[in-house]
Amino acid sequence: MTEITCQLLVVGAGPGGYVCAIRAGQLGLDTVLVERGKLGGSCLNVGCIPSKAMIHVAEEFEKLAEAADGKTPFGLTAAQPALDFKQAIAWKDGIVHRLNNGVAALLRKAKVKIVQGHGRFRDGKTIVVETETGPKTIKAETVVIATGSAPVELPTLPFGGRVISSTGALSLAEVPKSLVVVGGGYIGLELGTAFAKLGSKVAVVEAQDNILPLYDVELTAPIARRLTALGVEVLTGARALGLTAQGDGLRVETPDGQERSLAADKILVTVGRTPVTEALGLEQLVLDMDGCFIRIGQHCETSMRGIYAIGDVTGEPMLAHRAMAQGEMVAEIAAGMPRAWDKRCIPAICFTDPEIVSAGLSPDEARRAGINIKVGQFPFAANGRAMTRHGEPGFVRVVARADNQRVLGIQALGQGVSELSAAFGLAIEMGAVLQDIAGTIHAHPTLGEAIQEAAFKALGHAIHV
Repeated sequence: MTEITCQLLVVGAGPGGYVCAIRAGQLGLDTVLVERGKLGGSCLNVGCIPSKAMIHVAEEFEKLAEAADGKTPFGLTAAQPALDFKQAIAWKDGIVHRLNNGVAALLRKAKVKIVQGHGRFRDGKTIVVETETGPKTIKAETVVIATGSAPVELPTLPFGGRVISSTGALSLAEVPKSLVVVGGGYIGLELGTAFAKLGSKVAVVEAQDNILPLYDVELTAPIARRLTALGVEVLTGARALGLTAQGDGLRVETPDGQERSLAADKILVTVGRTPVTEALGLEQLVLDMDGCFIRIGQHCETSMRGIYAIGDVTGEPMLAHRAMAQGEMVAEIAAGMPRAWDKRCIPAICFTDPEIVSAGLSPDEARRAGINIKVGQFPFAANGRAMTRHGEPGFVRVVARADNQRVLGIQALGQGVSELSAAFGLAIEMGAVLQDIAGTIHAHPTLGEAIQEAAFKALGHAIHV
């Protein structure tokens, strides 16, 4: 059996793991990265990146369809569009392949050793990896667990056949004629919206009373209206019971206790994600857990000295950019640098139609915390750039303390607002007050002007509304 020793061992090459390994390599640590699948993890291969590619395909197809139907207000017409779905999938896969190669090149540049195979802990410093050429034992001074998460499977709707996960939805050979989405969170609505634009008859089944239940109604109500406009049926307060007797659809219990059936070529289950910790040999370790997640402290340290955990295995928010920031921090800690998790906010984005961005506290969250606040909101209907993009629905909302004007949160709803997330996060991390945003010159004409205008509004002297 081959034996490898190193200073830092990272288990899992998703966004958190590969960033951790690259940064450790840059700092001169002898680093080994273990991955049983493809570099980049779920995010790059079957999540964030391919889903956004397919969302873009759907948006472009919808634009052509609107032009063919004469529905554009600016006189653009086109022939009836056609979609080569196999080519769209190939284009999406090409992007993933390029990014896979890019991650591999960055790891090589940082002198990180990659071991491909399934790893299992023998003890807190040792892992055995089953590779194509036989088992390899790796001993490390410091270990980072970054094994990510996987879609949750419902007992009544196990994956297989008509029932698919988000991974299956991104590898379909053709656009399903009918699609039922179980779960009205961001993953289900992003993919459901995309397939509705591509021609699927889509229904969404959500157990709670509202879609996107983590966001306030002011942000989600426009998305509900857009889903209706796309012909998507949304059933809230409803429960998925299982397949119909014929296996050609989904049985649903409605809020009034009645049962109905929804026809479905495919049933997409998006009810959450669960940490990938099975078959890792965690029983050989003594780790404190928070339910199924690994408990960590402000340095991402676990209850065992020399073992860290980052990303989805540590719980919410299960976001790639959180994992990346944790990975960078842990690498620097392993190199002896003084670091701790001191983040004011982690922006969250829904790539729905329209998009949602939320950074920091919403008005409701601030009020529940007992904070006296002032709120400024500016509509994109009064923003020149939004008008020229035919994207007027939506707004930017700034939440600040009433006593010292400190910005606590910024939210936005609208076309392309995901690109504003960096500005939102930066303002909150820098401890900006309303006057900082209001006094910063924002280029015209841009969507970003709405941030400044919202700050003006909160200060009581809105200019353009």
